[in-house]
Amino acid sequence: MATTYIKRGKPENERSEDDQKVRFTVENILKDIEARGDAAVRELSEKFDKYSPASFKLSASEIEALMNRVSARDMEDIKFAQAQVRNFAQAQRDSMLDIEVETLPGVILGHKNIPVQSVGCYIPGGKFPMVASAHMSVATASVAGVPRIAAATPAFKGEPNPAVIAAMYLGGAHEIYVLGGIQAIGAPVSY
Repeated sequence: MATTYIKRGKPENERSEDDQKVRFTVENILKDIEARGDAAVRELSEKFDKYSPASFKLSASEIEALMNRVSARDMEDIKFAQAQVRNFAQAQRDSMLDIEVETLPGVILGHKNIPVQSVGCYIPGGKFPMVASAHMSVATASVAGVPRIAAATPAFKGEPNPAVIAAMYLGGAHEIYVLGGIQAIGAPVSY
């Protein structure tokens, strides 16, 4: 059966000059982050998010203080949404069964569903807080049993968005970073 493509990217020779400029810019920013590490990440955060904390990783007390700023109604909504996402994610997980069969004496075949060891969840939110993205990425990774869930979101109006942080934390993130865009994606693993 032949593959039918609904949509395709432009061939390299037809890509616009703007596409090439964007690619060049992104590649150079990532090279700068690789070369200069923390200094480049901090400069980008200051430039794009107007945010330059002592540490981009939130402490337990910072998370708690931000969560205390979320209204009771918003917290109820976050918890309700996460319960729905978790319930469906669990149903999905339960449908993926491990299997082991002995096809001949001593010949055992099968497969086992094992979560990845670490996942990075990026929660967009520089222009608009994207609380639901935390539910869909962090909470589902938690249901899957991922042992290390690191989540990052940009500052919103120069500070962490309390509702997004609450959703990340309640979703099961083990590490929460307030770091946006390309600097979050390119940041050294040490963050």
